[in-house]
Formats: sequence, C-alpha cells, structure tokens
Amino acid sequence: MGRPVAVIAFPAAERDLEPVAAVADVRRLPWPLDWETLLGSLADAEGVLISNQWRLDERFFSAAPRLRVLSSYGVGYDAIDVEAATRHGVAVCNTPGVLSGAVADFTLGLILALARRLLENAAFGKREWAERAPPPPLGWDLAGKTLGIVGMGRIGREVARRARAFGMRVRYYDVRGPAGEPEDEFAELDEVLRAADVLSLHVDLNPTTHRLIGARELALMKRTAVLVNTSRGAVVDQAALVEALRSGRLAGAALDVLEQEPPARGEPLLDLPNVIVTPHAASATVETRRAMFELARENLISVLAGREPPACVNPEALPRALRRSGS
Repeated sequence: MGRPVAVIAFPAAERDLEPVAAVADVRRLPWPLDWETLLGSLADAEGVLISNQWRLDERFFSAAPRLRVLSSYGVGYDAIDVEAATRHGVAVCNTPGVLSGAVADFTLGLILALARRLLENAAFGKREWAERAPPPPLGWDLAGKTLGIVGMGRIGREVARRARAFGMRVRYYDVRGPAGEPEDEFAELDEVLRAADVLSLHVDLNPTTHRLIGARELALMKRTAVLVNTSRGAVVDQAALVEALRSGRLAGAALDVLEQEPPARGEPLLDLPNVIVTPHAASATVETRRAMFELARENLISVLAGREPPACVNPEALPRALRRSGS
C-alpha cells in the first residue's frame, strides 16, 4: 500500500515541508493558485493544507473522495462547509490560540490609532506641519473609558487584559454568559452597546453572528463611540455602518476585516475620513504566522499518521478519518 498524498495548496518552503514528506508524498501546487487547479489535484489526496480564505463546499469535498484531513491555515472556518466535510469523513482543522496575542496587540493598536488620531497626525507631520498649518483635532485618553467587548474567547480576554493596563473599564457580552476575569463586567449585548466608548468585536462568523451589529445596534451606541472589528467582516452590516459614520451616529471605526475582501473599487468605507481600514493583517507578524503554519502542519501530519490532531473543529469526523488511515 502506497503512502498518502498530501496536497499543499499554500506557499511554503520545501524545508518546511520535510516533516510532511516523512509521512506522505507531498504535492505542492503552483502559486498563485486557481480553483480548477485545486480541484484537479484532489482525486487521490488524503490531506490538504490550505488558507482559510478559500470557500470550500460540497464541490470541493466531492472532488476529493480519499480526503481525510483539511488543515486550514487560520483560526476562522466560516468559509468551509463543515457539515459537508463531516458527511465525507473529513477532519477540519484550524490554528486557534497561537494568534491570540498578535490579534489583541493589533486591536489595541487600532484603538489607540482612533483615540489619538495617529494616522491624521502622521500625515500632518509629513505634509502640513512644515507649512505651519493648523494641526488635526485633539484625541482622547483611554483611561477611564469603557471598552465593550462582544465575544470573550481567547482573543477577547487578551484584549481585555491589555485594555485594563491602559486604565479602561471592560464590559462584555458573550453568548456563553460570564466568561471574563472577575474585574470585567458581564452584561447583555444592548447594555454593552450603550455603555461602550469603544466597541471591539471578537466572535466567530456563523448564522447567529451574521450582521450581529446592524442599524438597530449602532443606534444604541454613543455618538462619540468608535467600533473596532478584527473578527469577521460580515459580523457587521457594512451598509448600516457606512450610514452611521456618514450621519455622525458613530464617531469612527477601525476595520481589519470587511464583508468583501479585498473590497470592491468604490467601496464607500474607503473614502470616509473617520475610518481606518487594514488588510486582514491582525495576525501578520513573523512569529505568529510561523506558529500558525507549524500548527497547521502538525494538524495535517497527525491525521495522516493516524493520530488525533491538536485542533479539530469537527471532532465527530475524527473516528472515520483516523480509521481510514490504514485503508
């Protein structure tokens, strides 16, 4: 019986794939990768390592009859049809935990950028300062302000810890109920929205969180409040957010994620002066991206070798996926 085939649908150095090659025949796909090339590589694949930016549905899993593990590089898995994967006996793995600190740091960076008008001041320093032009408006202190957190998971807790160091009060909502530290105050979502000077979103994207923050929710917030989203773009009703920002219903926003990525040309958010947009970069540090790759690689190797992986989002598929390791 031959060795399993592992398809690498992700740019990776050959030396970084040596541990995979120890347990499987490695098939590296050309990069950049197109959909038809991906589908055409799957007929005999038992493992796939791929970015979580691909939308993988029934068509994908039907094209991979021998597939046992889909190792996704990233923590979010909303683009993957997990129900279809489970029906096909495929373990879906992701990379939680290793990026929590980096995302929390980035979130605090966005909060500081909004509060202290860092981008406006940086642009002024390079352009208008030498001309003795009037400086940008004053910013505001974080100390004494309320940070509202929606979703008190790993990243939410790390954001709360950093915010407390800046003297912020933390009030949060989590669907599971109280989940934070004793010094953080749990409240229902509407209460968090009303109290927040800064609202930071840290939830998965699923049917219950799709457009969780819409026109009604934005109308509950203070006019002086700002919104920060480093979770998933579709957690926010983007059209409602644009309207709130244009009308002065909300003071500002910092978004690392959008409903469509990259955004379409002409996306109105990109032209609003009170909005910061970054390109889904919250985990973009050398150390974190390395840790994400290593965890994704270990997930792939584990299932191919017949072992339980470190991080699996559909553990109900594992018995079948691991049983097939000897088939």
